[in-house]
Order: sequence, then structure tokens, then C-alpha cells
Amino acid sequence: MPIMLGVALVCFALVHLAPGDPLVSILPPDASQELAAQMRELYGFNRSYPEQFAGWVWRALQGDLGTSIASGRPVATEVIRAVGNTLRLAAVATLIGFVLGCLFGFVAGYFRNSWVDRAASVLSVLGVSVPHYWLGMVMVIVFAALLNWLPATGMGSGDAWAWDWAHLQYMLLPALTMSVIPTGIIARTVRALVSDLLDQEFIIGLRAKGLTQFGIFKHVVKNAAPTALAVMGLQLGYLLGGSILIETVFSWPGTGFLLNSAIFQRDLPLLQGTILVLAMFFVVLNLLVDVVQTLLDPRIAR
Repeated sequence: MPIMLGVALVCFALVHLAPGDPLVSILPPDASQELAAQMRELYGFNRSYPEQFAGWVWRALQGDLGTSIASGRPVATEVIRAVGNTLRLAAVATLIGFVLGCLFGFVAGYFRNSWVDRAASVLSVLGVSVPHYWLGMVMVIVFAALLNWLPATGMGSGDAWAWDWAHLQYMLLPALTMSVIPTGIIARTVRALVSDLLDQEFIIGLRAKGLTQFGIFKHVVKNAAPTALAVMGLQLGYLLGGSILIETVFSWPGTGFLLNSAIFQRDLPLLQGTILVLAMFFVVLNLLVDVVQTLLDPRIAR
């Protein structure tokens, strides 16, 4: 709860400290002072910052995040629709990153100091170093413009999302682009874990008892799973909040695309509501990862 309150306070303060008038986007250039004052009173901008913050938090606790200045629609409606789209994209990207990262990490850990280990390490460093937006543009140029295999932007026709090829083909390029950094981070983490576990005394004891390599592998997986899961949960949280460039490149109508529009339109209610919801998701994800870690690893529970 203190983290959530702190996030709300920082979000409110940073948004209001930014220069510019949020009502410029909806007021005509020749608007009178009376009309401007009425609009400020309508959106509560005429009150002091502490009063605005207290009122915003109180309404947010009741599920009311305000009204978008640009569209005039409830912020909660806009954010919920965008969060659903971002969750789909981030979940698929995290799953791809987790599978590939664990695969590269386990292979590199088991074949330490070999060419396989060095190749996996180089790929991991490249994955965390390549800029997201640049890779996204390259993917669009190669797979959409040159090869014409996949669509470049959007999320398919129709308002309702469906897990079919007609919609999934729009998700492949942004999901693969987003999965590069999680793949690199998880691969490096798992590689270090596996390398350390293989030197532990209990692994030497298992080998001395004649346990097969597959049996030893299962013990290594059990010991590495909690940390790998924690890293995956953090990466999912990062992708939820850090997908603004990817969603802008691919015109994916998620929270990143919504944040980008809110920033350029200086739509303060929409900007505050989106950041707050994303931060809450991140906090809840961390809590869930802690709980699942405790269930998987009895040592943490003790």
C-alpha cells in the first residue's frame, strides 16, 4: 500500500510539473477567459494541487479515473481496453522470452566455456543491447515490406479479439520484437544459476549415488525455477509499462500507444490513469511472483 500511494503521488506530481496547458487541445484559439475558466473548473484544474491529488485518489479508489480531455470518454474505459491489448501482447512476448531464455540458459550452463556457451552469451548481450524501436522497424521492413509475410501495423479487423490466425499474424512481429530483451535477460540469469548449481555439493552427491543425467537435470530445474520465475514476472511487468515504443512502431492499440497519444495531446486525466493502472499491475505482479516463489521453494517459506 505505501508503494501504491507513493506511485500515485509521483505520477500526479510529474504529470503536473510538465510544461503546457492541458486544455489547449480542446479550447479554440479565440476562446474567451470565461470559457477557459469554466473548463478549468469542470476538470478541477482551478483547485490547489493537494486538493486535486486528494480528489483524484478518492475517485480512483472508487474506480473513477476521470474523463479524457481529448476524447471526452471515461478514462477507465479507455485504459481497460488498452490494458487488455497490452496484456495479450506482453504475455505472448514474455512466454517466448521465457522459453527461449531458459533453453539458451540451460544449454550454455551445461556446456560452460564451450563455443555453445560463448554463442549463447553473445546472443544474450545482443538481445539486451539492441534498441526495441530499431529492431521493430527492421522487422517491418524485412517481413512486411520486402517479404510481405506479415502485416506491419494494427491488430486485425473487427472490435473483438480472437485467438485465430487472422489476428495472431498481427501480433507476431511486435511480440517477437518485445521478446528479445526478456530472452537475453532470462538466458543470462539461467546460465549463471545452472553453472553455479552444477558446482554445488548436492549435485556431486547425486552423481556419486549413480543418478542419471536426466535425474540431475530435474533437480537443477527445481532449484533454478523460483529465480527464473521471478525474473519472468519482472520482465512481464517491464513489458506492460515499457511497450510504448513498440506499440507506437506497430500501431498496436495498447497502453503504450495510449500513453503516446496522451503525452502529445497533453491529456492529463488519461495520462495519470494509464500510468497509475500500469504501476498497480507491476506491484501486483511482484506480489504474485513472491507468493508463487514461496510455493515452489520451501526454503523461502521457512
